[in-house]
Amino acid sequence: MSKQQILEKIERLIEMYQKGELGGEVMPEDSNPNLQKSSLENYIYFTLPMALNYQRNSYKLWESASKTYEDKETNFVFCPKKVLQTDFDKVQSALIKYKVALQKQKQTEIWITLCNTFMELFQGDIRKLFDEMNNDVEKIRNFIQIQNKKKFPYLSGNKICNYWLYVIYQYTDRNYINMGQLTVAPDTHVCQATYKLGLITADQMKSSKVQTIVMENWKEVLKHTKYNPIDMHTPLWLWSRNGFKEIK
Repeated sequence: MSKQQILEKIERLIEMYQKGELGGEVMPEDSNPNLQKSSLENYIYFTLPMALNYQRNSYKLWESASKTYEDKETNFVFCPKKVLQTDFDKVQSALIKYKVALQKQKQTEIWITLCNTFMELFQGDIRKLFDEMNNDVEKIRNFIQIQNKKKFPYLSGNKICNYWLYVIYQYTDRNYINMGQLTVAPDTHVCQATYKLGLITADQMKSSKVQTIVMENWKEVLKHTKYNPIDMHTPLWLWSRNGFKEIK
């Protein structure tokens, strides 16, 4: 399939998404307590659960996060300072009460590690990361994925890091200076949809480097078009999740 044919398919897929033909009127992250977009609480809310968003149903994760936030006995987990002042067992109990954490030991450790990172590097205010990096996607990713990878468990992964940056853009007041550098978040649905469109081969789909290949191929195919790679994430995700409805 030629690049032009792929671009035509992409255009039609986006049209289907915009018309609501792929479903997805409610996205997983829409399950949230409607905090003020610019508030620290809002940024933390859309950051900490993201690190636990792997190999699980995203809708259920964010429903769990919302319930945990609304419960006065458990919402302390969204305050890094309070988390670090609380016994491990109590943090763990709060995270498993509504199943934010499914792997109670490992995922509690991830949560606490991130809280410690936020306190150590940003005095608990994750917004400072964006401010200090001048809202530059490349600088933010480099800081998290290369310079301080161990301090950002799972949030530093290719899939989660890109999607987290996208969610921050969608649900907070943050704007980036280079949206074009924000790639698709190559989760299972996005990789499968990319293969279905013909952007990667069967061998590439089976490769251990499939996530990197998917990100690079989307950057290349959308170069000099009106779309940024991240614009494709939701249409691809919904297209795959709903069984690859025929592209008209």
